[in-house]
Amino acid sequence: MSKLEIKDLHIAIGEKQIVKGLSLTLNSGEVHAIMGPNGTGKSTLAKAIAGHPDYSITGGDVLLDGQSILEMEPDERARAGIFLAFQYPSEIPGVSIANFLRAAVQARMADGEELDATGYYKRLYGKMDSLKIDRKFTSRSVNEGFSGGEKKRCEILQMAMLEPKFALMDETDSGLDIDALRIVAEGVNAMRNENFGALMITHYQRLLDYIVPDYVHVMYDGRIVKSGDKSLALELEAKGYDWVKTELASA
Repeated sequence: MSKLEIKDLHIAIGEKQIVKGLSLTLNSGEVHAIMGPNGTGKSTLAKAIAGHPDYSITGGDVLLDGQSILEMEPDERARAGIFLAFQYPSEIPGVSIANFLRAAVQARMADGEELDATGYYKRLYGKMDSLKIDRKFTSRSVNEGFSGGEKKRCEILQMAMLEPKFALMDETDSGLDIDALRIVAEGVNAMRNENFGALMITHYQRLLDYIVPDYVHVMYDGRIVKSGDKSLALELEAKGYDWVKTELASA
């Protein structure tokens, strides 16, 4: 069992403070969803935890199994068990999916340990089949010329191969049609077990029809202002966020 603890976190971009004292604890085996209006800091939170250099953590801490990750480089955080699924995955021309994933899996292994090629490809093809990704994709450059749905499936394939302790999923449903959304959700649900936790950032309740969260949090003005279960997402879908703002104003 693992634990990701976000403690009174403050995050800035340049001089602008975006996240303003956010605290949240994720245990492995749990799926948390964060919802909220645009500009509240949801994507900023995920990117900063993963170590994106554009974001400065100006206060608080992030602990993975009791150890602060803030002094770690992004690759060290990844090896420790943090995975970031981007809203807009980047293209990497000239690097095939097979070689990219092989290098990523090898980087997780102990010094001097070599990846077995036969076992690697057997596992890779099994994951691709479950995500309905054509095996011919292994020779294509990462995300180059891919549709939005193909890029997101490729992200989930990376997550499935790396088996992180915690996945930070930044609007994974963005740009997906209903069929692609269902396939991506099936890939995430297949990973749900006592050794895996996820923090899903989304604007829309529809993702949560397929990946049912244990907890739903509302983020507003850089903080989590309300938490609940799946029913909270349904309430937000029906009523929007104005009622949350009204509650805060009257508190």
